[in-house]
Amino acid sequence: MSYRTRFGKDTSACDSGNTAEGSGSSIGPNEVSNDFDHEIAQLTKHRSRPHQLLSQDVPGKSRLLVSTMKMLVGRESNHSGRGRFSSADGCHVLSRYLPINGPWGVDQSTSPAYVSQFSNDGLFFVAGFQGGHIRMYNVDKGWKVQKDILTKSLRWTITDTSLSPDQRYLVYASMTPIVNIVNVGSSMTGSVANVTEIHEGLDFSVDGDEDEFGIFSVRFSTDGRELVAASSDASIYVYDLQANKVNLRIPAHASDVNTVCFADETGHLIYSGSDDNLCKVWDRRCLITKGQAAGVLMGHLEGVTFLDSRGDGRYLISNGKDQTTKLWDIRKMSSRAMYPGLRDHDWDYRWMDYPAHAKTLKHPNDQSLATYRGHGVLRTLIRCYFSPAYSTGQKYIYTGSSDHCVYIYDLVTGAQVARLNHHEGPVRDCSWHPLYPMLVSSSWDGTIARWEFPGDDQVPTLVRPRARRRRGYYDY
Repeated sequence: MSYRTRFGKDTSACDSGNTAEGSGSSIGPNEVSNDFDHEIAQLTKHRSRPHQLLSQDVPGKSRLLVSTMKMLVGRESNHSGRGRFSSADGCHVLSRYLPINGPWGVDQSTSPAYVSQFSNDGLFFVAGFQGGHIRMYNVDKGWKVQKDILTKSLRWTITDTSLSPDQRYLVYASMTPIVNIVNVGSSMTGSVANVTEIHEGLDFSVDGDEDEFGIFSVRFSTDGRELVAASSDASIYVYDLQANKVNLRIPAHASDVNTVCFADETGHLIYSGSDDNLCKVWDRRCLITKGQAAGVLMGHLEGVTFLDSRGDGRYLISNGKDQTTKLWDIRKMSSRAMYPGLRDHDWDYRWMDYPAHAKTLKHPNDQSLATYRGHGVLRTLIRCYFSPAYSTGQKYIYTGSSDHCVYIYDLVTGAQVARLNHHEGPVRDCSWHPLYPMLVSSSWDGTIARWEFPGDDQVPTLVRPRARRRRGYYDY
């Protein structure tokens, strides 16, 4: 393994003083704040809006939605003057074909499915089960099992997996300080820990640490040289794979850190979410001089189970045990947290329903841009995501749910556009294919199910699109 660190300690970004206080908001079910429309809403519309010459019915007037037939006719007639679709034109067409048909079975286990994700290019799909089994499927080869992994050092369950950007290595975490790394690029299909293949253990405990802790979330950096992890000891860890050691430990929150990720490909910013109800933003360039979070995002009334970055270093979404998904702009973050004192300390999301009276409560200093309600975040750390940029322009957000379904919301309007109902247990994780109108859900019923948008009820045949980039546009 050859990895090198690339993060400098540029502190110029830390010289601007304290973070500005974000203004509080009070928003109802699936509503957006007043300043929402002029920013991310416009960015989202821009990514999925057809060319104005394709969308005009009469001069000076444009249609919000343009039929696929009209778009194709316009392209063939070269109405735009380009002779091809732009990426926004393509998103306008593809984003209407939601993956809501099916489902078709991918796999079935006697053990609950905890995590599942497509690789960045959609060639592979990885699923992890509580019993210690991880399977990596080749999507383009009929979901053939590419790697069948039996793990080691497992405590309670596989809490997370992450595939390296070059798709050669996979890491898996459990409720221990050890994250194991597997070479999934080897020719051998079966991988039994330290029997048929070596599963190297990466120790995230720091010298002198006597307390045992578990890891809830782990992610590769974009360059594959580092791992970032969220732990039960209220900390964030960054592991240098070249040096084979932890190079940064941040005492980040007042309770378990359930989720963590890099904000963008630079690796400078890290987002975290915790059972202390807060999302935090960490700027690694500032930690030496400030030693604290770059900012705090308040709005959830219960713990944060998962967060996903839009990839632009500005926007993120989070799932909370207050049964909501929230959309955030880090420019609204505060320099300190204020707790409203509304929490019911007798309530436990693992085995109790959410109190009816709590559903109407609002954080008095809510800094979120939008709140999405309808799904359930109970029993386990339910995950949520932005829809793919390539095919939808990140027009939707989607989430698993404790009511055994997958929910898809329109990011801009907040409307629930789909509810996928099939499973017999909580859907902890789900993943939308980066290119195809395909979504895979994984549930505690042990089922991995595939949802698609074919033209009929037949099992769909996948044809990988060949896109050639020319001056910011794509040929289809």
